[in-house]
Amino acid sequence: MKWLSCMLFALLLPIGSATQQQPLSIVPEGPKRVAVIGAGAGGSFAAYELQKLAEGSGIPVNITVFERTSHIGGRATTVNVFDDPAYPIELGASIFVQVNQNLVNASRDLGLSVRSADHARPKETAESIGIWDGTHFVFSIKNTDSWWNIGRLFWRYGLAPLRTQNLMKSTVGKFLSLYEEPLFPFQSLSEAAISAGLVDATSNPGWNFLAANKISELFAREIVQASTRVNYGQNLGLIHGLESMVCMAAEGAVAIDGGNWRIFDGILKTSKAHVSLNTTVTEIVRNDDGTSRIKFKPTEYHWMQSEHADFDEVIIAGPLQYSGISVSPPLQHVPDEIPYVKLHVTLLASPHQISPGFFGLEGEDVRAPETILTTLPEGLDLGSDVHGVGPAGFWSISTLRTVTRSVIRDGEEKEEQHYIYKIFSPERPTAEFVAQVFGINYSNDTGPASTIGDLPKSHISWFYEKIWHPYPLMYPRVTFEETVLAPGVWYTSGIESFISTMETSALMGRNVAALVVKSWKNGTGQKDEVDSSGKTEL
Repeated sequence: MKWLSCMLFALLLPIGSATQQQPLSIVPEGPKRVAVIGAGAGGSFAAYELQKLAEGSGIPVNITVFERTSHIGGRATTVNVFDDPAYPIELGASIFVQVNQNLVNASRDLGLSVRSADHARPKETAESIGIWDGTHFVFSIKNTDSWWNIGRLFWRYGLAPLRTQNLMKSTVGKFLSLYEEPLFPFQSLSEAAISAGLVDATSNPGWNFLAANKISELFAREIVQASTRVNYGQNLGLIHGLESMVCMAAEGAVAIDGGNWRIFDGILKTSKAHVSLNTTVTEIVRNDDGTSRIKFKPTEYHWMQSEHADFDEVIIAGPLQYSGISVSPPLQHVPDEIPYVKLHVTLLASPHQISPGFFGLEGEDVRAPETILTTLPEGLDLGSDVHGVGPAGFWSISTLRTVTRSVIRDGEEKEEQHYIYKIFSPERPTAEFVAQVFGINYSNDTGPASTIGDLPKSHISWFYEKIWHPYPLMYPRVTFEETVLAPGVWYTSGIESFISTMETSALMGRNVAALVVKSWKNGTGQKDEVDSSGKTEL
């Protein structure tokens, strides 16, 4: 029953510095030449698995990874509080959990230091997590013995927590079958989902999936929906049932000391791939001989003439719709453009704790929970509306850690404790909102567009803002993108609409690598076996 005590904190789930090589214009002949576009979870695990399987099969391989940003890890990236490398905090994918086999195993093999996801949280308040519906807290988790919290869960929700746990375990068990034969490696994710018995979960909104499995509306709205909102910015009327259950698979939530990006940096080094950071791929030209010519240039110097290199296989390890890559001749299968969530992430430091008054809490010694998740109030059904934040106005506010700073107060230098916070919201937080949340007296003299940067540094001592498109709107669906877009062109991001996490991107990277090597071992290769739909018989 351990999951019940850690479940709500771990809802914050849910996606570097490897040696930079100069872009290659000439690739040695002989080995199989593979280009991986993207150094996030999918791309790094594709390179890692490809090297391992090719080496084990006696097939020489030369892998080049192109990454248009300056870092490895994609959405797993850190920001240094006060620009001090002693205080890195996650900007993107924050944690992974016990069932995430690829990340857990890689962390162990790389010798990385793994810590509990909440190890740095101050734990100074009576309540660690509160769920707010825009008017009041509907449930909270105490900073006390876990059995107290378990009792409160069953008192309010009856058997719903237990039923949800059983449903989650059953669903996750089906998903884990994708890791092993006979399903792995899977050419078609759509067919694999059917074989694993997961279509019922992906084809229904979370509301319907939970109701069909006798999960009460109260528990679904207050607990499960708080999870889907903090993890994916989506309500149960929109997000499909499979992703809803992924949010509840929270046991053993951990993070890598120094940043989760270190997993992907480490396995890329292990892969022996040539990693070309700050390099944007602009075009893929499919040659008549079955190879592909990659054209690329430095990201910061987009006006420069492109360089090029030819490859036997190309793995696109990121959403094609955001890549800006042109392909000629056209792909046999072009992934559908799908809507992604627009998420504002605000990191900030302040000497103030979260204001209880903002949340309607009264009393001299009353303090707000350190982490605040949100849901919709009873009676408000926004259905599949993408603008579903409701009266709360934000998805979550989390207290991450404390940092001691030297400040000047009344002409004297003092040591002061500052709290580090993370806010998830659908829109950029205004200065007025931030001031109210942290009990700051603030007069808006600059107009309605006033932002956090307008607040005095004595109150907001540091901040960092980022707009992500971190995951798709997880509409119910029964089909998913194929892994082969054209002969010799492979794709990992079709799994995003199935489950969007660091772990599943890593799984798809490994899956594509296994398919590539399998095609080589078959002798004829997959290029001659792709029909007009982009499907391959291996």
